[in-house]
Amino acid sequence: MPRIILLIAIAIALVLLVRRIQAMPPHKRRSGYIQLILGVAALAAIVLTAMGKMHWVGAAVTGLLVAARQMLPLLIRAFPLLQQWSRQKPSPDGQHSEVKTALLRMTLDHSSGELQGEVLAGPFADWTLAEMSREQLQALYSYCQEQDADSEQLLISYLEQRFPNGWEHDETNQSNEQAPSGSITRSEALAVLGLAEDATRDDVVTAHRSLIQKIHPDRGGNDYLAAKINEAKDFLIKDMAS
Repeated sequence: MPRIILLIAIAIALVLLVRRIQAMPPHKRRSGYIQLILGVAALAAIVLTAMGKMHWVGAAVTGLLVAARQMLPLLIRAFPLLQQWSRQKPSPDGQHSEVKTALLRMTLDHSSGELQGEVLAGPFADWTLAEMSREQLQALYSYCQEQDADSEQLLISYLEQRFPNGWEHDETNQSNEQAPSGSITRSEALAVLGLAEDATRDDVVTAHRSLIQKIHPDRGGNDYLAAKINEAKDFLIKDMAS
């Protein structure tokens, strides 16, 4: 009887863990399943060793494999070479711009003009916009409307690019597009233009000219992003002149 109760408890725990993994963003599910499999393997090794049905060496090897998997993120952060290997493939020209709000982080590839985004907070935290369905993006848009105007406008820029033929939203907000908050910092301005810390005034002007040509509203771009790029240029030029 106790053995049956234990098996039922283990089965329930596995079901709950699988459901938790399924609720993760798609790009994190593979890691979640790997950790679950390793955890089950380690538990099985401990039980079998305790019952005398597995040699202690086998249990030790299983434990080392589990420990190695858990240590991998630390190793990647510790060794720059591994960190570079683990990153996504950069854009062909190696340049991108980054705009960050309370709820979103958006990157613009300078060569293709493609926008990619990540949710930083809220019900879809850690999800990338590319892996979200139209319905999920609509729910995220509604959440941004309630929580943060900058995030709302930034998400609009992505939605307009992903759904060029239109997307479902509150038409009454079309005329209420807001400009950036105006509280940009030097590091944020450099990230928006995709520049390094040692950028010169000419670098700022060149980067601004190139980016604004890609996303200017007159060319089918987005008002918010264009305003953000203008804000970054103005801030850096003023900062360099002081």
